[in-house]
Amino acid sequence: MALFDINSIIILFTLLIIFAVFLIFDMFKRNEKYAYLAYLVALAPVNYLWSLNFDVLGVYFVLFILWCICLLRDLWGVKANTKNINDIVLYLVLAIVVQFILTAILPVTNAVFRTNTTVWVGVFYLPDIYTDTFAIESWVNPIMLLGFRLTATLLIILVIIPLIVDLKDEEVPLPMFIIIIALFILPFLYLSYIWLPSALVVLTFLMCVILFIVLLLITRSGKEAQQIKPQQKKS
Repeated sequence: MALFDINSIIILFTLLIIFAVFLIFDMFKRNEKYAYLAYLVALAPVNYLWSLNFDVLGVYFVLFILWCICLLRDLWGVKANTKNINDIVLYLVLAIVVQFILTAILPVTNAVFRTNTTVWVGVFYLPDIYTDTFAIESWVNPIMLLGFRLTATLLIILVIIPLIVDLKDEEVPLPMFIIIIALFILPFLYLSYIWLPSALVVLTFLMCVILFIVLLLITRSGKEAQQIKPQQKKS
């Protein structure tokens, strides 16, 4: 159960204000790219919530909401040609990496961070959602789980769709599809795990096949203009 007092509320509110400053940083018209730091700054309030023994799924639910807000802001910038999708993905991935590092360090310093978590790869303390038989753990709040699943899905969609659209009408040879699909396997695995862990592999495979078909529809091989010259008959 989260422990909130006047001091913790003020600290949390202050951290959210700092996040908001970086979220609207472009409005200050300083022509600097510090707005991207909002992805990293979002880690401060959510991990502070975690330190207060807030529901661990709720922690990631809030984090995904903050990241989705950042993505919506930046994708609007991409549409207006003021931002680059590659920079957006770079800072989001950097924030994810930092959060993974924190999940390995914070639980070692305080037992509160280990509440309702399980150890992955012997290092990372992540939400312990499922039992060994893929049933939902008794501590999990169904509403919080649904919010967690929906925001995680929205987050991945907001990243994947612009990347795919960026490939529209580009020349992409068929062998390159393997590399592109490989880049999306981790997000697909994650989606499969949070929604249907018992069918993790087959659901991920289905998503990869769908992505393969989409790539076939929106990309070009670069050979469409080539025409087979008819062989000239010998006179």
